[in-house]
Amino acid sequence: MSSEAAGAPPLPAPAPAGAPQPFAPAPAGKATLYRGATVFDGTGSPARPGTTLVVDGERVVRIAPDAEVADADHPGAAVVDLAGRHVIPGLIDSHQHIATPPDRPLAEAVLRRDLLGGVTATRDMADDLRQVADLARAARVGEIAAPDIHYAALMAGPTFFDDPRTWQVAQGATPGETPWMQAVTPETDLPLAVAMARGTFATAIKVYANLPGDLVAAITAEAHRQGVPVWAHAAVFPATPAEVIGAGVDSVSHVTLLVHQAAGRPLTTYRDKPPVDHARFASGTDPVMDGLFADMRRRGTILDATAGMWAYAAEEADDADAAAAARRNSELAAALTAQAYRAGVALATGTDRDPDAADPWPPLHHELAFLVRECGIPAEQVLHSATLVGARSMGAEAERGSLEAGKLADFVVLAEDPLTDITRLRTIEYVVKRGRRHDRP
Repeated sequence: MSSEAAGAPPLPAPAPAGAPQPFAPAPAGKATLYRGATVFDGTGSPARPGTTLVVDGERVVRIAPDAEVADADHPGAAVVDLAGRHVIPGLIDSHQHIATPPDRPLAEAVLRRDLLGGVTATRDMADDLRQVADLARAARVGEIAAPDIHYAALMAGPTFFDDPRTWQVAQGATPGETPWMQAVTPETDLPLAVAMARGTFATAIKVYANLPGDLVAAITAEAHRQGVPVWAHAAVFPATPAEVIGAGVDSVSHVTLLVHQAAGRPLTTYRDKPPVDHARFASGTDPVMDGLFADMRRRGTILDATAGMWAYAAEEADDADAAAAARRNSELAAALTAQAYRAGVALATGTDRDPDAADPWPPLHHELAFLVRECGIPAEQVLHSATLVGARSMGAEAERGSLEAGKLADFVVLAEDPLTDITRLRTIEYVVKRGRRHDRP
């Protein structure tokens, strides 16, 4: 008897399928055994040869020596032979901009390139969140091949919003008056402002420029009260680096901004930066920097150094003077980042590079090589920064950043060992993100 004949209401029509999701996370219920790999799990433990990863759906359920994992314990499981291969956690770019200005085809191309280069998560540090939110959704459900995206809503002083970039990311609205890009003054209703930022589904609030130290502290306190992390520029102008760190922000970006703690005059605005005595910091032993780094270590403040960005700037400079200035900043970034590492500061690996879909490898590879080659940081520690510290920088360490039972199955399969040579990251064979395999063409 039909439901209509029985007097029941008719069944609803099937919902539309929506957009295709060819890159969706692997479904739960069928295991895959990745056998025989040398696994660097990102936890701080040494790499383990002859290791099996058991993946079910989008999760790692076990990691153990090959001999301890019997095929019979996983009936129907697919078995993948990784003998001679090296496995590392998915990489994290802790500083990207994918919608300044919005360009959806370019963003999708860059994100696909990054994923196939081993980047399984990225931190977008303020953009047009109308587009970024849709990209994040599309990446999460598998409509596009892309890293998972965690993103920030921006707050800054009103005088910052004549910056042309703010108009690029607020087209159709007024910069400083949108939930994803807010001008803040002492009169701002901060509980409402933070709630508006949360309404964009932002992971965090980014504190950018032209705010005094007491207002940076007030924003940070209210954001934390509402459970929202705060990511900030290392100097916010007029807020000094010490004031930014003292405000309790969760991470600071751009290591070269830290030198303004030693400026010879008070800081004013983002565009009015004092001159830098590069020679003073070249040895990597400056006592003012030591003081900042000690406070960061004590507080657990993460440094998103973006150390290698100036090397790119030197290569792309239009004239000799600009190239020379960029090289000086590159040397400064290397010296300060090395000093921060020696002081025990947690380093994340951000790139802050404009999208360039023509480069076959993610900018993150260049950043990691810079940290090893120019900053003298061991490859194992650089990979730790690019995985577990990167996950911490976006508040996602419970889900990703290391290969452990219960975490997401985000990992990279390589033909050669990147711990012995960081450039061997370019031997990627394929990437697994949320249990879904992505072959590098």
